[in-house]
Amino acid sequence: MPHSTVTPGPVATLLRRADLIFTGGLFLTVLLLIMPIPAPLLDCFLALNIGLSLLVLLAIIYVKDPPEFSSFPTLLLALTLFRLALNISSTRQVLIHGYAGHVIDAFGHFVIQGNYIVGAVVFVILVVINFVVITKGAGRIAEVSARFTLDALPGKQMAIDAELNAGIIDEVTATTRRLKVQKEADFYGAMDGASKFVRGDAIAGIIITLVNVVGGFAIGVFQMGLSLPESLQKFTLLSIGDGLVSQIPALILSVGAGILVTRASANTNLGTQLAGQLFRYPRAMKIAAGMMLVFGLMPGMPLLPFVALAGVAAYFARILQEQEEKDGHALGDAPAATGGKSAASTRGKPGEPAHAAAPTPGSTEDVRKLIEIDIFAIEIGFGLLPLADTKKGGELLTRVTGVRKSLAREKGIVVPPVSVRDNLELEPNDYRFLLRGKPVARGQLMPGRLLAMNVSGSKVRLKGVPTREPVFNLEATWIDEAEKKTAEINGYTIVDPASVLITHLSETLKLNAHHLLGRQEVQHLIDHLKQTQPALVAELIPDLVNLGIIQRVLQNLLRENVAILNQPLILEGIADFASLSKNPDDLSELVRRRLGLYFVPEHECRPGVIRAVTLDPRLEHWLGTKIHRSPTEVGLALDPASARHLLDEITRRTGELTAAGQPAVMVVSTEVRLPLKRFFESSFPRLVVLAFQELPTATEIENAGIVTFPAHLVPAELTAKAAA
Repeated sequence: MPHSTVTPGPVATLLRRADLIFTGGLFLTVLLLIMPIPAPLLDCFLALNIGLSLLVLLAIIYVKDPPEFSSFPTLLLALTLFRLALNISSTRQVLIHGYAGHVIDAFGHFVIQGNYIVGAVVFVILVVINFVVITKGAGRIAEVSARFTLDALPGKQMAIDAELNAGIIDEVTATTRRLKVQKEADFYGAMDGASKFVRGDAIAGIIITLVNVVGGFAIGVFQMGLSLPESLQKFTLLSIGDGLVSQIPALILSVGAGILVTRASANTNLGTQLAGQLFRYPRAMKIAAGMMLVFGLMPGMPLLPFVALAGVAAYFARILQEQEEKDGHALGDAPAATGGKSAASTRGKPGEPAHAAAPTPGSTEDVRKLIEIDIFAIEIGFGLLPLADTKKGGELLTRVTGVRKSLAREKGIVVPPVSVRDNLELEPNDYRFLLRGKPVARGQLMPGRLLAMNVSGSKVRLKGVPTREPVFNLEATWIDEAEKKTAEINGYTIVDPASVLITHLSETLKLNAHHLLGRQEVQHLIDHLKQTQPALVAELIPDLVNLGIIQRVLQNLLRENVAILNQPLILEGIADFASLSKNPDDLSELVRRRLGLYFVPEHECRPGVIRAVTLDPRLEHWLGTKIHRSPTEVGLALDPASARHLLDEITRRTGELTAAGQPAVMVVSTEVRLPLKRFFESSFPRLVVLAFQELPTATEIENAGIVTFPAHLVPAELTAKAAA
């Protein structure tokens, strides 16, 4: 059977060659500027000009979103140029032949009834309406719309990137919305300039008409031998007719431009939108009917038109009122039929479940959104918006996503979506991190400058604004680009503002990782692990432990910056030791022994060697007697003097390690490790406390100092003996 081919229609063929048609139209417009054309062809072009103007106006009425007609500014320029070219061609015909075709002649004799004074008045009125009212108003609206659209562009783009980073939308949707926002900004920016075309066209129409009147009058008198009244009558009518032919399409395009820039985005065309909003209120229709009736009863007023209009308004008001009451009864019956639920959340098509209806403002679904809190959020001041604006080279949102990926690779935790938003209550250059709505960290940046951190202890003072680095509290200075080379020569570390914020974010997320791991996130981890370790998961849950115990164990590990990447090994440890204890703290300590091979090397000063602070054996034994345990917590019960002694000793010993550029590590026995860590966690959040049993077999300990036994606890006879 032979293949059948579908031959495209002539319209489809023309549309496929629209680029050639547009190019040919522009070339024809240029020819009209320099070549004379006969009157019949001029009539065709004038009719085409009016038709195109009407088509543009109708297209604007049916546009649902103004940026959909993004080609309008270009089209407006092309039609303006075409109309001016026709003005030149018609002027040439009027001045040379005293005749410019039937269209201009009809406007001169039929439209204004051959009275050039009336024609002049009508022309002036049209120009005033176009130039003073429509064009000026549309131009002002376009200017304001362009300004506000461009000002709002960074915030809109930041919102899109924040939703993408939060996982609310995917990359395809984000790209589509970015293009829409950019298209909207480009459209209103172009409309601001296009309004100047209409304004210039109105001025050109006035000048061309005046030139035609004066020039035609002179040619009629001096070249054609006409009398003064004949020349004035003939050329004034032709010039005004030509002006009217030009001004009417210009007025149509001006109205179209005004409608386009004053429209708000909607899902319907302009007619449906106006009808839905204008005839929504029956009470307004009733009042309008009464007012029209009052006007009709006034002395001297024609009764019939006003009474007829009042009757039509009253009829529409009655219909709308009946429809409103019908809808009200339907809404009033809904709660009884749905067990007290709001009608807005239960109405739908017959046979559909109640939840199929979309939530409306005021519904339970809508109110529930008000109590939702972002798990983690970044709030920035107005001055830091460029850091999140991709159009200005801001990489904040991309780097936030990078931090989430980095933590997933390093720590094995999937950080929930991070919301990024501006907060006008903050200082312009301030930022803060919120964990479930509560600020957990904050800082200040200086856009346009660099942060020079004095990591080498340089004595050279840089020119800039002194500050402290927000993560490690290092001495730093905000410097200009010109000071960068001097800072690098003197051993300063230079970072840009975005890197400061991102580093602060990364460290804050690590410190609060255990707060980010909820039961639902643990369930996701287990579901993922079930695909490769089904036997392990089946043995562990629910026979040995529940989801909450696993969550607490993982949180304990993350709380001390231990990665949970090796989840099979962690769960195997929980399964092996669950028969001994169900206490999450005990399980965490037992699991740490198996994980020591993986996390202990992170704290080595050199391969196979850990330089750490240790405890006096007497102190370690004494601390073992001060351990306090409860079903949910473990800690130390120390008197204030002993606590102060330990605090001073640990501060001194770990300070020596930190000053040498080494991690602050302490190694103690298993029994004391967790209580000691919990007791001093608030004072030494970065202190790593390891147990001897966690260290790999080949790891050596290099003693960096011993925390001594408190002197006030040593018996008097031992003190005297030690003194002797």
